[in-house]
Amino acid sequence: MNINSANNSAINLINNANLKANEAAHNIATLSVDKEEVGGSQNFGATELTKPITQLKEAEIEHSAAVKILQTDQEMQKSIIDAFV
Repeated sequence: MNINSANNSAINLINNANLKANEAAHNIATLSVDKEEVGGSQNFGATELTKPITQLKEAEIEHSAAVKILQTDQEMQKSIIDAFV
C-alpha cells in the first residue's frame, strides 16, 4: 500500500468521523426537552435520540479504525526500514 494513500485514507476517515459526531451532537443538543425541564417546551420520544446516538457510535468506530490504519502503516514503515538496515 502506498504510504500516502494509507495516511490520506486515515485522515479522510477521521474527518468524516468528526463531521458525523458534530452533526449528531448538534441534533441531540437541539432536541426539545420535557416541559418539567428548565427551558423545556415539548416532550420528545426516546426514538428521536436513536439516530444521533447511533451516529456518535459510528463516528467513534470510524475514528478507532483510522487510528488503527495509522498504527499499522507506522509499523509497516518501521519493518521496511529495519529490513534495509
